[in-house]
Amino acid sequence: MTKTVLQKSKNKPLSEQVRKAMKKYFATLGDTNPANVYEMVMAEVEPELLKAVMKYTNNNQSKAATALGLNRATLRKKLHRYNIIEKS
Repeated sequence: MTKTVLQKSKNKPLSEQVRKAMKKYFATLGDTNPANVYEMVMAEVEPELLKAVMKYTNNNQSKAATALGLNRATLRKKLHRYNIIEKS
């Protein structure tokens, strides 16, 4: 493989990764009917997104809120919900 092909395979869009993960999840269900899939996915993904953005912004909540497109109060609620920061 060429370097370009290797780079492309490593840098797949997030949407493709989600599509693959959901396909795998549904395939493992068998005859079980899923419930609350949206809540399950958000509970898995949102805290990791928040942690990554907080790290990227050196825990600056104003910068993180801007990067996420949230207001600061909403970000703080989400950080508390997932115990990413302690309530003051």
